[in-house]
Amino acid sequence: MKAVLYEAFAKAPSLVTVPDPVPAPHGAVLKVEATGVCRSDWHGWMGHDSDIVLPHVPGHELAGTIVATGKTVTRWKAGDRVTVPFVGGCGACPECHAGHQQVCHNQFQPGFTHWGSFAEFVGIHQADLNLVALPENMGFATAASLGCRFATSFRAVVDQGRTKAGEWVAVHGCGGVGLSAIMIATAVGANVIAVDIADPVAHVRSFGAAIPNAKPSLLLDFEAGRRGEIDYINGAIPREAAKLGGAAPVNATLVRLVRFRERGF
Repeated sequence: MKAVLYEAFAKAPSLVTVPDPVPAPHGAVLKVEATGVCRSDWHGWMGHDSDIVLPHVPGHELAGTIVATGKTVTRWKAGDRVTVPFVGGCGACPECHAGHQQVCHNQFQPGFTHWGSFAEFVGIHQADLNLVALPENMGFATAASLGCRFATSFRAVVDQGRTKAGEWVAVHGCGGVGLSAIMIATAVGANVIAVDIADPVAHVRSFGAAIPNAKPSLLLDFEAGRRGEIDYINGAIPREAAKLGGAAPVNATLVRLVRFRERGF
């Protein structure tokens, strides 16, 4: 098969011919119909992920058609249209049994723990647990965008955050995950505030943010337990953060407000 492969970190990859993957007994091989590019792919290419063994084929945002399955796979067959989450579970550890495959003790990630989707074919482990069927009316390009950025945001906003209609949601950072969170929070009826170091007003409004970088904006004052007016337009938040010691302590405080896999308030 043709694949994009790099043999050294931070060096230009090449389009090469490599052997086709063979399904593990519990796995499946997909013909890649669409694949996305994620910031995580860049981190892997730069050598920031210890799971990657060179030479390597990146890519984890994917959708495709099954071409082969392992002998123990029962739920899938050749021709099925599927996608897969960014993190795959083993199905045997306590976290998987609790429904928390994203923190599986033995997790796998295409494009990191093994060769990924920047290729004509990709192998997926534990197919019965991890593959997700696609509706016939969903295109592969749309499906490829769901397993990483959308799944991350959905679990945060809906599953862990338990966001309800009428609540206020502040999304800090309007990249792929942030824009997905804006769309998902809007879909459940929440009021969304978009926060970014750039001025994303027109862009994020198209995704459903109610008050993108508005002045003044209604945010929740966590320390006092009351609502307060905070001006964060055109760099005001970075300026105020600097008074508090910079971005690092501010971000650390925000993270501490939310316990592990819990709702913040």
